[in-house]
Amino acid sequence: MVDRPEVALDELYREVVLDHYRHPRGRAPLSRVDARAHGLNPVCGDEVHLHLSLDGDRITGVEVQGRGCAICTASGSMMAELIPGRSEAEAGVFAEAFRSVMHGKPAPPDVDLGDLEALEGVKKFPVRVKCALLPWVTLADALRAWRDGATEATTTTEIEEAKP
Repeated sequence: MVDRPEVALDELYREVVLDHYRHPRGRAPLSRVDARAHGLNPVCGDEVHLHLSLDGDRITGVEVQGRGCAICTASGSMMAELIPGRSEAEAGVFAEAFRSVMHGKPAPPDVDLGDLEALEGVKKFPVRVKCALLPWVTLADALRAWRDGATEATTTTEIEEAKP
């Protein structure tokens, strides 16, 4: 039998995504909520309720609730692991890097997407790109509202599809 590394890598990525779907991170309620946003993808019904606690411009806690497909849930879980302890600007860099990857571009070499790399294959399915990006668009909405002095943002996403 010939060892095919791409098959092993696909299987590993599938396991990472399934682990985040089955055991999503960031579900514990925050003791203090400084920013929140509600994101909805009306095409598929994915829904994200995001709460953030901040200390200055540093994100100290992330809570991601909602309902959605495995891709949306896993993406939110990965975000909940990746952004605590980071500044608002750093979170924006990760969001933009992930968006680029979902649109078929490479992530900047200085950005380590961690488990998010397991979602790279989603870019082959343009309709599912919206699922992967919903938590990140909701994060951007929450941070924008926080910067503007509001504590909450509610949006319905009209996320652009990836170019084949």
